[in-house]
Amino acid sequence: MQRRLITHEGYEKLVKELEDLRKQRRPLSEAIGRAREMGDISENAEYHAARERLGLLEGKIADLEFRLSQVQIVDPSQIEKSKAYFGAKVTLFEEGTKKEVHYRLVGMDEADPNNGKLSISSPVGKAILGHALHEKIEVKTPAGVSHYQIVKIEW
Repeated sequence: MQRRLITHEGYEKLVKELEDLRKQRRPLSEAIGRAREMGDISENAEYHAARERLGLLEGKIADLEFRLSQVQIVDPSQIEKSKAYFGAKVTLFEEGTKKEVHYRLVGMDEADPNNGKLSISSPVGKAILGHALHEKIEVKTPAGVSHYQIVKIEW
């Protein structure tokens, strides 16, 4: 089984999400019970809707439990700080647009490019890994080739 890398913050976020989902079980079960008490459940829309919501909820809970069973929290104190590795905050200068972009290198469970969290499995994330300050990197994506220079690495 391949471990899924995650930051401590990402792990805590997933655990909280799981706890919140588990809290929703009882109210849905109670809604199913109330709907069942109304009589014939074959034509009871409230009953069927509550059962469907509970099924979706259970699916989300099972997915999160599975993901959490596979994670490995990365300890940033054990990582070499002179290069861009998992957990680093990296500032890149994109040569094509002449703009700086900022990313934190994270695992796929935390990835959110719109909020600066870039998966180490993405083309740009893979290209950044292991490179030092001021190194130039080339990234091949479906949109074409982009050229970057690492201008800052923060921990």
